[in-house]
Amino acid sequence: MNMRKIPATAWRRVPEITAWFWITKVITTALGEATSDFLVFRISPPVAVGLGALGFLGALGLQLAMRRYLPWVYWLTVTMVAIFGTMAADVLHVGFGVPYAVSTGFFAVVLAVVFTLWYRVEKTLSVHSIYTFRRELFYWTTVVVTFALGTAAGDLAASTAGLGYFSAGLVFAGLIAVPALVYWKLHTGEVAMFWLAYILTRPLGASFADWAGKSKAIGGLGFGDGSVSLVLGVVLVICVGYMSLNRPELKREST
Repeated sequence: MNMRKIPATAWRRVPEITAWFWITKVITTALGEATSDFLVFRISPPVAVGLGALGFLGALGLQLAMRRYLPWVYWLTVTMVAIFGTMAADVLHVGFGVPYAVSTGFFAVVLAVVFTLWYRVEKTLSVHSIYTFRRELFYWTTVVVTFALGTAAGDLAASTAGLGYFSAGLVFAGLIAVPALVYWKLHTGEVAMFWLAYILTRPLGASFADWAGKSKAIGGLGFGDGSVSLVLGVVLVICVGYMSLNRPELKREST
């Protein structure tokens, strides 16, 4: 994206796309899966979903109130999206009996609609251009739908297709390598490759979180969703702390 098209007074509202971004993104997807499952099975599901919705809305409101990207606020919002997005996808299947194949297709259509509206209004889908409130609204709407889509797709692969958690994780790890290699080799299609990878990080992280947390009877390692959630939470704090100390977007804004 041509940085000269951005107003001089504009501040980026999302992070730079670095290796640390992708590592942290995968951690949040895994954390969201483990935390969502822990809450739903420990307290009343409606109460858990309600708490997830409140947490998501609170974090999103805080993020939208920021004038610029602040690491801990941004990643808190992503984490709450991961938790609530998991719950939203699970409600369709568990609460309403919607097959994973149907919910995956449904969320894919919703995502296509959001992308279409975003592009028609803003003429770009690039995350490098998120420096206005309206674009950030499109961005977070897209993020929520990608999490729901990724959750449904991951469950479709692990359960309906019978791959199991670990094998499904390996499949998504292989799939996410495709956009990375395409962009690395051809240096083209940056926006499309970014969003494809963004979608795939959800089932990637969730599959391995389920593999670690679920019981051995259903193909997991049996560490428990609570334990997995706790460990991932600590790792997430470390990653966000590192990114708070190393912020390349501040150097770019100062030039």
